[in-house]
Amino acid sequence: MRRLFGTDGVRGLANRDLTPELALSIGLAAVHVLGESDGTRRPVAVIGRDPRASGEMLEAAVVAGLTSAGADVLLAGVLPTPAVAYLTAQTGADFGVMLSASHNPMADNGIKLFGRGGLKLADSIEAAIEDAVSAGLVGSRERPTGAGVGRVRPLEGARETYADHLLATLPNRLDGLAVVIDCAHGAASGVAPEVHERAGAKVVMVAAEPDGLNINDGVGSTYLAGLAAAVVEQGADAGLAYDGDADRCLAVSADGVVVDGDQIMAVLALAMREDARLREDTVVATVMSNLGLHIALREHGIDLDITPVGDRHVLAELTARRLSLGGEQSGHIVLPDLATTGDGILTGLQLLARVARSGRTLADLASVVQVLPQVLLNVAVGDKEAVAAAPSVAAAVAQESAALGAHGRVLLRPSGTEQLVRVMVEAPDQGQAQAVAERLVEVVRTAGR
Repeated sequence: MRRLFGTDGVRGLANRDLTPELALSIGLAAVHVLGESDGTRRPVAVIGRDPRASGEMLEAAVVAGLTSAGADVLLAGVLPTPAVAYLTAQTGADFGVMLSASHNPMADNGIKLFGRGGLKLADSIEAAIEDAVSAGLVGSRERPTGAGVGRVRPLEGARETYADHLLATLPNRLDGLAVVIDCAHGAASGVAPEVHERAGAKVVMVAAEPDGLNINDGVGSTYLAGLAAAVVEQGADAGLAYDGDADRCLAVSADGVVVDGDQIMAVLALAMREDARLREDTVVATVMSNLGLHIALREHGIDLDITPVGDRHVLAELTARRLSLGGEQSGHIVLPDLATTGDGILTGLQLLARVARSGRTLADLASVVQVLPQVLLNVAVGDKEAVAAAPSVAAAVAQESAALGAHGRVLLRPSGTEQLVRVMVEAPDQGQAQAVAERLVEVVRTAGR
């Protein structure tokens, strides 16, 4: 069987790649790997989901798997991924399950697992779950009967508990700020408006009416044009955009200009260092971060620790070095002192708090990073790993990298969540970056034929 777990859980086309049968098996395996008890109590799992239509079907399948293995289930309902992580820790549950495909199209879905304390699983634990599913071991185990079967109940007050947690992280209120918030018709729709209003901001919501089918449909953190237009039209101080499960956040300044994850990290890093909260004066970022971030932090005496792509790698480095800020250009920002995983709503609140406290505009704060022109192109292929490793592709990358020298860079990698090869190029001007990227795309397409 192909590898189940990618960079962010198990993900695929719902009811074709990610079937109810597979979801049930993952639930069974999760109990055996994560929920073994000493016999004095049953394992407990928290389950949440984003609002996409297939989530209802997959939730039922996962619940069946968990309860048939003897675990009790707390249903948190439609909530952001970081809410499930927080509630897993807050309730003392053995593990958490989130059903979401994040920023992917509505037809996709995914299963993310959190261990005790709301922590992401180590690779070895994911491998153990995957091995159990692959070998069919979960189906051959004796299952409980009668009173031994797990029970299901709603997790009362889940949204309110999470909202209170978010507000408790704020260093200051947001009074006087006007903000437009794009929830991508996703999991943030039920909690983001309340949290920002309680924090004192004047809020205008867009894309906050999920119907199960419209999630990420031309809205959210991967489609910022609509948010930018709304911010300018409303005369707002800023805009915030989440993805479908609200574990990432991007922003828009008052003049409609995008503020990406690199710039958000720089703004937060300077604020945290000012408050003596930036441990070792170091930020963790991935290889995808813009060279402009490297330059900006270096000029302010802040070190940048680089990891592979994926917030799990960022979080692992933050944990290993006990650092306090890391993230990705895409808007996955991790603040370990405040959350166990990336949290888009929390990130947006911290960013707005800095705007309110400093009295400066978001554009002014973000200008600390002079973004180098960057082009990112995605190429659909049949076998992303084989194409990315092809000798012809490696040779082309080496040639283009040598030509750019110290004034730019090339990064080519297989996507962690989709059958795509991602081509990223940074260069002194946009035209040059585009030309290099397009040449590499043609090499990738040829290699994939």
